[in-house]
Amino acid sequence: MSVHHAISEHSRRQNQQIEAFLQLDRKREQSIEEALDLCRRGEPFSVAEINRVTAEINERAKKGIIPTRRMVTEQMIRDFAAAPGKP
Repeated sequence: MSVHHAISEHSRRQNQQIEAFLQLDRKREQSIEEALDLCRRGEPFSVAEINRVTAEINERAKKGIIPTRRMVTEQMIRDFAAAPGKP
């Protein structure tokens, strides 16, 4: 394998990791927003989907260049939803 080909392949794999991270991070943020909305309306909510996506992000982060994300608790959602000045 030529050096040029190896570098191109490495760059392609890194780009795939970044793209996957961006998709997962968007999904995580959407799940957080949905939980916040339910919480603000006083309806039951779950952080299971948020943390499922978070776990996938963190597993991928072990293998590459993407950042990790914190797991989310129900209390974190309640606290953020109750914070003054938050939409």
